[in-house]
Amino acid sequence: MPLVRRADVTEAPIAVEDVRALAADVAAGAVVTFSGDVRDHDDGRSVQRLEYEGHPTAAAVIAEVAAEVAARHDVIAIAVAHRVGPLQVGDAALVAAVSAAHRGEAFRACSDLVDEVKHRLPVWKHQVFSDGTDEWVNCA
Repeated sequence: MPLVRRADVTEAPIAVEDVRALAADVAAGAVVTFSGDVRDHDDGRSVQRLEYEGHPTAAAVIAEVAAEVAARHDVIAIAVAHRVGPLQVGDAALVAAVSAAHRGEAFRACSDLVDEVKHRLPVWKHQVFSDGTDEWVNCA
């Protein structure tokens, strides 16, 4: 049975290697890791910083998503975390790692995990642009 070794929403910085290490396993032939990072632009505008706000149910939702993805795929372990609070350009906002016996299944499961978190996690992004404008985006 696959293990969900981490599934949380946190204000603390997320270290990609820490999430990867949680998913790693001696039985795994592959560990696929994804890091969704704050980029310096969006839709032609320069991003200065952003802030994620999460609904109080966000931690329960990410745990549910991780468990469902683990059950759908032939994986060994899953770890996933999403930041909330203020982030700077270059910070990791969403980190996911999946281990499996073979790379194909690890890639498929990691892609599914990221897509489901982005689709279902109740987190809103507030982007602040270099020109002083800002916008809210309902996404993870």
